[in-house]
Amino acid sequence: MKAFHLKFSQFLPISLPEAWDFFSSPMNLAKITPKEMAFTVTSPIQADEKMYPGMIITYKVSPVAGIKLNWMTEITQVSDQKYFIDEQRFGPYKFWHHQHHFKAVPGGVEMTDLLTYGLPMGIFGNIANSIFVARKLQQIFNFRRQKTIELFGDYTAAATSGTGT
Repeated sequence: MKAFHLKFSQFLPISLPEAWDFFSSPMNLAKITPKEMAFTVTSPIQADEKMYPGMIITYKVSPVAGIKLNWMTEITQVSDQKYFIDEQRFGPYKFWHHQHHFKAVPGGVEMTDLLTYGLPMGIFGNIANSIFVARKLQQIFNFRRQKTIELFGDYTAAATSGTGT
């Protein structure tokens, strides 16, 4: 199996506790996922529940042509206001390891996502990644970037106007 690696970074003009509070809540993931993916958390999670190591989260998601898939991840590691890691236990990928890192910087927070994944079906999975999957993941993270700017503001604008935290 070939492993693929993607890295995404973004700065937000909010405090580290505010960023952590939002991103460590599994229920907020749907808010930053494209609507056409019909992303729904199916686990019995309370709106204010925060993730913890060993937490299992189940979802329904439609990544392609409205086909609904079940997805299960486990939160394997959490370091408060520093990082958390989710890993797929069941779902569309052969392997999924997603690190979410948070660091206070002047005027806000730097968020970095490190994603390592593999696809089933050997060479056909590798071809699918080249044609579709890597591009789709890039689109999802581009959407997240735009959505978090809508929710929290633009770091660049806040930094130049002096309104960042």
